[in-house]
Amino acid sequence: MAEPTAKDKAWVIFDRIIADASPLGIHTNPWRLVDDKRHYVPDVATLERLLGVPLYLKATVRSGVRALALDVWLAYELRRAGFEPDAVWPRPSHPRILPVPITKLLEALPKAEKAILIQRLTKKTSISGVTSSSASILGKNYLKQVDVIMTDWATGPEILVSTKRMDSSYGKNAANRVEESYGDAKNLRLRHPMAALGFLIALRSDILVKEPLIFDWLTDLVGKLGQEDDAYHATSLLLMDYGDDLAIDDEDDEEEPENPLTPAGPEPEPDENEDVEDVPSDEIDRALLGLPCVTIQEELVEPHLRSAAFIANIVNRTLDVTPITLHKKARLLRKNAAG
Repeated sequence: MAEPTAKDKAWVIFDRIIADASPLGIHTNPWRLVDDKRHYVPDVATLERLLGVPLYLKATVRSGVRALALDVWLAYELRRAGFEPDAVWPRPSHPRILPVPITKLLEALPKAEKAILIQRLTKKTSISGVTSSSASILGKNYLKQVDVIMTDWATGPEILVSTKRMDSSYGKNAANRVEESYGDAKNLRLRHPMAALGFLIALRSDILVKEPLIFDWLTDLVGKLGQEDDAYHATSLLLMDYGDDLAIDDEDDEEEPENPLTPAGPEPEPDENEDVEDVPSDEIDRALLGLPCVTIQEELVEPHLRSAAFIANIVNRTLDVTPITLHKKARLLRKNAAG
């Protein structure tokens, strides 16, 4: 058996954090009524725990773990908002990408047949085109890997959110990240005009000291990306604060560029005939006890770019452009916002 990768370890730790935040998959209503206005209240404490995982694992950019913490959290928030759990990807269990009709089929199968099919679906050599750890969506001109999705065969994509993260080299990478995101927004929106499109970027808070002008520039541009008619419906900027002793020098550790010609489907594995060892539960316990402290500094970000406004905009857009017969739980939660 192969040794677990940083991403393998991250997933099991992420899953435990989400399970602790929502025992048995039960969520509290995230909507609050303040001065007769509904406000979405995100679970920032869970986000901070998730963001500690890549630091604990000393994960590099190439590992794909750093931004994955953001994806897991946003998918968790969409479930908190009341959307169908299995329609939101990444799913809260492996396989992370699985069409809702397949999950319904699994629920309807007898216990023995269900166990056999789940075993096949969760193996590395899973059925091509049915499961994956990431999803690509066809835009107007090219395929785009989208980080957080809500979709079903009956409705098509309803929520498409891209996430980016920068912990260093702000001046070197900022322009590229924004340019890529603007092009991706146009590509996706032209083919899926009814879907709620979102863009979230997380920065380490030392940018305020090292590159304050870059921070102001990014704040302005990310805000404008959420105001253009042909770009995103919602944008957000997160500031992550953590100690210098946790920083990883990744200046030369660039992410692999996406290939727009690559078809959607399962990611290739190093050895398709070799399963990955399970991560021992005591190792997960140690990780949870030793998670580094990460703080989200929302107060240093413009109100319209904070996570609460971002998620509220995504949820409201989705509900506003779909029939009232769809997403009943999400509508009920929003309607019954606690005072």
